[in-house]
Amino acid sequence: MRVRALTLLLGAVIVSGSLFMLSRGGEEKSEKSAEQKLIVFHAGSLSVPFRKISRMFIKENPGVTVLLEAAGSRSCARKISDLGRICDVMASADYTVIDNLLIPEHASWNIKFASNEMAIVYSQHSKRHGEINAGNWYRVLLDPEVAFGRSDPDADPCGYRAVLTMELAEKHYGSSGLAGRLLEKDNRFIRPKETDLLALLETGTIDYIFLYRSVAQQHGLSFLVLPDEVNLTNPELTDMYGSVSVEISGKKPGEKIVKRGAPMVYGITIPSNSPSPQLARKFVDFMLDSEKGIKVIEDAGQPSMVPSPSETYRAIPAVLKKHAKPAE
Repeated sequence: MRVRALTLLLGAVIVSGSLFMLSRGGEEKSEKSAEQKLIVFHAGSLSVPFRKISRMFIKENPGVTVLLEAAGSRSCARKISDLGRICDVMASADYTVIDNLLIPEHASWNIKFASNEMAIVYSQHSKRHGEINAGNWYRVLLDPEVAFGRSDPDADPCGYRAVLTMELAEKHYGSSGLAGRLLEKDNRFIRPKETDLLALLETGTIDYIFLYRSVAQQHGLSFLVLPDEVNLTNPELTDMYGSVSVEISGKKPGEKIVKRGAPMVYGITIPSNSPSPQLARKFVDFMLDSEKGIKVIEDAGQPSMVPSPSETYRAIPAVLKKHAKPAE
């Protein structure tokens, strides 16, 4: 049984829409500062490493204040594209969110920087946690006495990746109709982003979560490692992942697009409306440095992909080109 059991230790849980202001010295502040500000929208799964990276960046750049705002990656993008929110740096759990919702109107380039994988996360209080394994997890989740949570596919990549994982599981285990049965169950526990589900797990409201492995590791949670055929992490299985799909909201109200399965790849950009583009480039350069931000990302459980091919390489600022390479 490929289960990684870690002690349940929930520190600060980042709630939807949470805003953290980090200033010189790394302390949290609740009011605006006259210092130079950097506004960073990021995926909920990046909350832990981005808080550490921001503190490191501030230490090297006294007088800078970093405002971190976590949400589902698609929600982050729509704050920029639909609501006109000012943003200096946008980091997405799926690089295609930037491609599909921001480029070309609201951003001009995209750098891929990390990977991840789907896992089934639980606590020592979860029903049937002592028997769950890589061969029976879907039967455990379908137990009427068991409850599980997932995030909203229209708001959060983890949400549509959960759906894709279910569809891949149906193929991998040869269980006809499995994805449909899982999708019909426990819809009352769908939340805007994956980290919103942690409190429900802590309180015993739910027993399991479709969640990124990195988030489980960061919060000291127990998790089940899924087969590569299901977990959306192995580039060698790109064709297999692409055999499943889910329909999600498009750019325009009422529009739908088809999202096909693919290995997980995170992306980062500087939106066109950044009020501090020079400082933003400095932050992204720091974040993508293998001895600085990327080291934090890797320590938080996400393998680096820097440098990776970028279809927007020509538009990447000169100072950041070293973190990418032209797409073939």
